[in-house]
Amino acid sequence: MGNVNLNAITKRYGDVTAVDDMNLDIEDGEFVTLVGPSGCGKSTTLETISGLTLPSDGTITIAGHDVTNLPPKDRGIAMVFQNIALFPHMNVYDNISFGLRLRDFETEEIDKRVNRAVDIVQLEGMLERMPDELSGGQRQRVAIARAIVREPEVFLMDEPLANLDAKLRVHMRTELQRLHKELDTTIIYVTHDQAEAMTMSDRIAVIDGGELQQIDPPLVCYNEPANLFVAGFIGSPSMNVIDGEVSNDQFHSDGFDLSIDSATLGSGPTQSLTVGIRPEDIYFAEQAQGVTHPSAEIQARTDVLEPMGDEIFVYLVLNDDDSEMTMSQDRSDQLLMSVAPDTDIGTDESVRVVLDRSRIHLFDTASGDAIQHGLTEPKSPAGAEAEAEGDD
Repeated sequence: MGNVNLNAITKRYGDVTAVDDMNLDIEDGEFVTLVGPSGCGKSTTLETISGLTLPSDGTITIAGHDVTNLPPKDRGIAMVFQNIALFPHMNVYDNISFGLRLRDFETEEIDKRVNRAVDIVQLEGMLERMPDELSGGQRQRVAIARAIVREPEVFLMDEPLANLDAKLRVHMRTELQRLHKELDTTIIYVTHDQAEAMTMSDRIAVIDGGELQQIDPPLVCYNEPANLFVAGFIGSPSMNVIDGEVSNDQFHSDGFDLSIDSATLGSGPTQSLTVGIRPEDIYFAEQAQGVTHPSAEIQARTDVLEPMGDEIFVYLVLNDDDSEMTMSQDRSDQLLMSVAPDTDIGTDESVRVVLDRSRIHLFDTASGDAIQHGLTEPKSPAGAEAEAEGDD
């Protein structure tokens, strides 16, 4: 069994807390990715699981055994690092088998394990090659094979694709998914690249400032972020967030107003609120026929266009009055939308857009916690009229 449990793990370096009260339950056979910005504590968390770093507080169990104070060799784990670190004077076979030979395995068993690992990572015919005769992707596969031959309970991977070029990273993502399917073992993977986290993982653990923000399947983190940090970190480009106030069933901001049922917020008559909307959930008013729950139209002006091939990112300035555009520093009067690549649109054009109300997210401005994902329709026609009047 390769289940891993972190119970209240904390790691301090002097007066700096790198990991703060981390609780994680990872099931046998899961592919879980720890993701977050640089310095958030994801690699430190992985190091405490591996035994390279001992936690200041808390306990770690692997396969039901307390391994908190055990050395790495006794934990039933294998690690693959960002720095591949192959022995340059050894060929592929010797690099892969080095750990087994160090532990005095029989030659027959070593050959069996090496051949199986080579078959899994598709390195057939390369056992006699030296590391400097291999491509970056091949060297990374050697490092993975070196971990496979140990037949560990858990694979720990710390940004193993970070040093590869973009095309090779995409290829190796596929290889790692195939590897996980072939081995049916637990993989805990660390990256700051959300594309890797979204495409490979059964669940992703989003970490910030040493604290776990959310652990859920990738699409849950994308569609139902637990807080503003997750909403901004997961998704490229980031979710639009607009601060404002709610009173009398109306959200008021510098850029637009929006009808909201205040009763669902569970607070007083006036409340600070942050509205979130992803770029793909904003539409030009004349192209919004397929939107089931559109907001009232919002006046804007196009600022910058970014053609991406399969889509165009359109930066909008709100509150446009045909005068010279002035953008706020906090972007509270701006929106980023995504449109089809054949959309006929230019810069400095006056446009009207609508938001898909069913895809709007509400957050408490003070705490950042999510309040609601998806808005219901306005309670009455009067509410819709008030929303429209607020945009005029």
